[in-house]
Amino acid sequence: MMKFTKQNFIFLVGGFIVYVVDIGVDFWVASKYFCQGQYYWSVSILCFRGLSSFISQIFSYEWFKNDCEGTNTGVLKWIFLVHLFQCGIFIRYWFALKYGCQAAFKQKSSRDASETDPPNFIQKQAIDVVTDINMLRIFKTFLETTPQLFIQIYILMEYGKNNFYEYAAIIMSFCGISISTVDYQTSLRKSLPDKDEFRVLPKLVYLFYKLLTITSWVLSISLITLLSVKISVVLLIFLWICGFAWTLKQHTTFCKSKKMEYLYRTVVGVILIFTFFNIKGRKTKFCIFIYYATHAVVTVGILFVYVFWKPPIIEEIHFIILSISTILSLVLGIIFLIVYYMCFHPTVYCRLQTCSDEVDGEAGQKDRVEIGRFQNFIMQ
Repeated sequence: MMKFTKQNFIFLVGGFIVYVVDIGVDFWVASKYFCQGQYYWSVSILCFRGLSSFISQIFSYEWFKNDCEGTNTGVLKWIFLVHLFQCGIFIRYWFALKYGCQAAFKQKSSRDASETDPPNFIQKQAIDVVTDINMLRIFKTFLETTPQLFIQIYILMEYGKNNFYEYAAIIMSFCGISISTVDYQTSLRKSLPDKDEFRVLPKLVYLFYKLLTITSWVLSISLITLLSVKISVVLLIFLWICGFAWTLKQHTTFCKSKKMEYLYRTVVGVILIFTFFNIKGRKTKFCIFIYYATHAVVTVGILFVYVFWKPPIIEEIHFIILSISTILSLVLGIIFLIVYYMCFHPTVYCRLQTCSDEVDGEAGQKDRVEIGRFQNFIMQ
């Protein structure tokens, strides 16, 4: 079992700070748009914030309810009330900081643990509660942060304004995507039977793979939206339907109830609009090839439309710089993807350590630490 280290605790604190600052930036940007009479953008920012928070609270409460089966129902009532006021994530952060501090700084040997708290109990508690937070933050990243990044980039392209708060929102979006994806991958590594930590180089490769491919795709969608909002909406709905249909075909088993499972599949469908995740721990070489090949074809198609059609807006958005940035981000992102899967993917580590030659969630289950719901969550 991997340990919760001081470095993990520092990243946890950093993630909490970014989470709180991100909330403040969202309301700041929304208020700026509102004061300028741009009510549509103000409402859009707040709607993505509200939708993300609402869905995250639903999952958070369901997980608390599953974990508290057979305990005092009075506690669940208080937990429900806290989640009703959209503050469930702060309870989880409180537990994470509490257990994380004990695991990273106070528990140095078995003598620090009581008879009821074996040496690895606090470590497991810290890892479990942080894992739950990272799962919720993945939801937030693709239900709120990434759509907001798309909105901010579209506004810059459409109106060409250079306001500080817009750049602040873009920077916070990139920070949110970066921290949530890396922290999620770190939690995944802690659930696997190999003993290798998710070191700096694999983290950077994985981070650049996700950031660059997502950036390229957001730029592509923004370019489509500049041409036609209707076409952009139809494309996004079509991609969501494809992602949702794929989750149905995979027969996911993340939630205990059918209603929650369909909500989970709906959210995963949204995530798959922006980036690829393996939702069943199976071999995905063909699927990931089709996924990013489709992105590449759509991206190149959009750029060809701009080149040959030459809409009037092409002179206003610095098209050459945008097109180079879009293609370069996609190419570099795919290169980092190939490097990651060839050199740093957990399956590679498993093979090196004589684990069974399985993929993602199927490798080495006999030696695996009990990880609860995470083993049925989206993998990578």
